[in-house]
Amino acid sequence: MKYEICMKDYSEYVDILKFKDKNPNKTDRYPFSKQEIDVLWVQENNIYAQIVLMLIYSGVRVSELLDLKRENVNIEEHCFKVVESKTENGIRIVPIHDRTYPFFKKWYEEGNEYLLHTPDGKHFIYRNYCDSYWTPVMELIGCSNKPHDTRHTCISMMTEKEVSPTLIKKIVGHSRAMSLTEKVYTHVNVHELLNAINKI
Repeated sequence: MKYEICMKDYSEYVDILKFKDKNPNKTDRYPFSKQEIDVLWVQENNIYAQIVLMLIYSGVRVSELLDLKRENVNIEEHCFKVVESKTENGIRIVPIHDRTYPFFKKWYEEGNEYLLHTPDGKHFIYRNYCDSYWTPVMELIGCSNKPHDTRHTCISMMTEKEVSPTLIKKIVGHSRAMSLTEKVYTHVNVHELLNAINKI
């Protein structure tokens, strides 16, 4: 209005009070219930249900698992390394839960460049994975969870089992939640991480 670009002040029609308690950046997270996880285990022969379970029992971001290369999986040591992540603390060693180990081993033995892959051996693209593989599994088990809910589920389950907050942060790669002491002075080995993840 000052420069006469606009001749009417439309801001008078904007009611900002109705947004005062809303965070536009907030994303709701809904962990899988125990019953939903049980239903997923009933479908454990479905390779795409296996991927959902691999996500739930590892706490990794979906992109971290989809981008995981076979060369970064240490199947003998029951762990894998996330070598690319959106945060510095996201670069980490992740333990493979005993229950999902057979799934990791099966995919590993297929010998593809990427641990997980499409039926024709191609790298999963996130959007394609969600639309073509995640959504059908959710419809099959009758729930509407989003892929990132698996990470929230893992953290919730470890918290419920009283896993040390430091170990939880190390496993899931939470950088902002980690204190300086935890970042600099806390060193844990794979055995400790395995014991922690296997509590869930």
